[in-house]
Amino acid sequence: MTVPPAPAVPHPPAERPPAATSTAIRLRARSTLALILVSLAGVIAFGWPLIVDPGSGLAHGNDAPFVFALLLPLLLAVVLAEIADGGLDVKAVAMLGVLSAVGAVLRPLGAGSAGVELVFFLLVLAGRVFGPGFGFVLGATTLFASALITGGVGPWLPYQMLGAAWVGLGAGLLPRARGRTELWLLAAYGGISGLLYGWLLNFSFWPFAIGSGTGLSFEPGANPIDNLHRFALFSLATSFGWDLGRALTNAVLILLTGSAVLGALRRAVRKAAFGAAVTFEPTGPRPVDR
Repeated sequence: MTVPPAPAVPHPPAERPPAATSTAIRLRARSTLALILVSLAGVIAFGWPLIVDPGSGLAHGNDAPFVFALLLPLLLAVVLAEIADGGLDVKAVAMLGVLSAVGAVLRPLGAGSAGVELVFFLLVLAGRVFGPGFGFVLGATTLFASALITGGVGPWLPYQMLGAAWVGLGAGLLPRARGRTELWLLAAYGGISGLLYGWLLNFSFWPFAIGSGTGLSFEPGANPIDNLHRFALFSLATSFGWDLGRALTNAVLILLTGSAVLGALRRAVRKAAFGAAVTFEPTGPRPVDR
């Protein structure tokens, strides 16, 4: 008597593991919202002279930069915690640590003369390769690490961290391009971001830098357009040479080293395979030795 074969039972299709991606840090809905909120708070922290009520105490006292200097680290901590919660794996942490250490070492090498700063071109290239989330975190951690190394911790540090984080974030949001077009795009962005970084930091101390009563001074009761005009004149007269040196350094270094650095970072992306699931294939029974 033959036994009929058992009917085949269909097996559910196996779930396909997520594919590898070049984005080292995944921005989820909550982390994206936190990043937007801290960016809005940062705009207020930098641009408070133009938007603060002329009758408030902040407009007439010296406390505003210190208030925001205490507030910004807390906001940055919230964003970094949100990004790390499920969006940051071990490989991304390792890459972040390496690049933060390199940037922290590069920054003191050129920050002492004519605005030559060597750290921002690396932020631009890394943000371009690893994505906006990674660029944001790398900018903040690099400036924090370099401040610890050089003893540059002070009320200005949160502004520097947020400004550098925006530089890395913007690099990750640039449109797609390849070859020489990509290099010129990154060089142009490096130059513009170098100028804007310096002008943003000027906002944190401009109202108290030269006192009152001059054509470059902050006037609490003046129209915002008038104060913006005074600020532009102040920046041109005091820091434009330094900011221009930073911008030119970024553009030149990106044009000279961009191809090699982008190639090295993209090879690291392929080897790291961010986002790829780690799977273990079952093996057959081991043969028994006789």
